[in-house]
Amino acid sequence: MVKKVTIAFLCMVLGATLNAREISTGDKFLGLEVGAATVQADTGGFFGELDHEGTDVELGFRLGVQNEAWRTTLIYDYFDSSDDDQNYEKGMLTLDYYFLEAAQGSQMFNPYIGLNVGYMNYESTGIDENGFLYGGQVGVTFNVMESIDVDLGYRYSLTDAAQTDHIGSVVLGINYLY
Repeated sequence: MVKKVTIAFLCMVLGATLNAREISTGDKFLGLEVGAATVQADTGGFFGELDHEGTDVELGFRLGVQNEAWRTTLIYDYFDSSDDDQNYEKGMLTLDYYFLEAAQGSQMFNPYIGLNVGYMNYESTGIDENGFLYGGQVGVTFNVMESIDVDLGYRYSLTDAAQTDHIGSVVLGINYLY
């Protein structure tokens, strides 16, 4: 466990170090996100099968910085599906690359691809576990005003938790740039 925490911490420090110049020169932002999330987990089935897929709304907060080619974001999300008694909280660091922005200098429409790493807590009937998350995302941002971005994307994360396999989310976010 200590080894995993150390690796996650070093990844976050490396990401922050690589983007230190971006943080000082880029646009900082605060944002909110809402998504349709699906969590695949074993909630007590036979032989450790991933017997349950819960789908519900995921809500979150964002804090980050971006420039014309990169975006780094800290995200906190919460999911609570009372219908099937599953919930999770996750905190993640994402790093996105605006691949058309860097090539064309577009200011309105910016598709991106990125990576995420984080930590989560999953709870269901008789289950309370923590685990590391890692995965990727793809999406597009729209600059609707000088200081407002809208973000639509898909985020997929695997976890190393014993009874949770993965989380997939279609996410709509709004960011205030300052």
